Amino acid sequence: MTTVLVTGGTGALGVPTVTQLRAAGSGYDVRVLSRRRDQGLTTGDLLTGAGIASAVADVDTIVHLSTGKRNVEAASNLLTAARASGVSHVVLISIVGIDQVPLPYYREKVAIEELVRQSAMPFTILRSTQFHTLIERIFTGQRASPAILAPSFSAQPIDPAEVASRLVELVGGVPAGRVADIGGPEARSVREFAAVWARSTRSRRPVWPLRLPGKIYAGFAAGGILVPGEPYGRRTFQEFLSNRAADTV
Repeated sequence: MTTVLVTGGTGALGVPTVTQLRAAGSGYDVRVLSRRRDQGLTTGDLLTGAGIASAVADVDTIVHLSTGKRNVEAASNLLTAARASGVSHVVLISIVGIDQVPLPYYREKVAIEELVRQSAMPFTILRSTQFHTLIERIFTGQRASPAILAPSFSAQPIDPAEVASRLVELVGGVPAGRVADIGGPEARSVREFAAVWARSTRSRRPVWPLRLPGKIYAGFAAGGILVPGEPYGRRTFQEFLSNRAADTV
């Protein structure tokens, strides 16, 4: 049996990843790392290091999905403990375009990828486009605005459950280095996604395009966060919103 430790296992990507790993059969013993003390969780703090040596003990594969404060330091602490414990495979989730857009959070992701490469442990790195949930938050965060502001660039959001499916495939395979990026089924302007969201929420507010100066916006506008070719994801943003609405009924 393969023992898998999932960091960030209670998050938007972690929950479907853990669910799918456990549904894969008796081949995986899945541990979920969390700072919380609760039934079914393995308690540990990646920043202080408390509980991490115990969490990685006898683990074969680590799926690193955790994100929060001081991400690079947290990843470094995890990798140090994993190397000492003899972990044989590190699977890292990352983001499409992190080397094209000079966002501070993206720079952290670049640094974490480099830490994994230099760790001397077998690894697999998967870059995904951002999730439907992020696109939704761009609009829900503007509820008090008289208009919906939509940045004038394109995005290609993907459903977290579909990213989880790919991660489960990678856990079941051999370490492969950086694998092909994956993206959602639609590469559309954020303004178009705003219109979809407005219809779904029955908002009558106008959608206004938003252009910003600087290298960060230019990186987004240049298409650095898109994946060319055949999309991996199949669930559209409209389907995501429809399912979300159905779940609240």
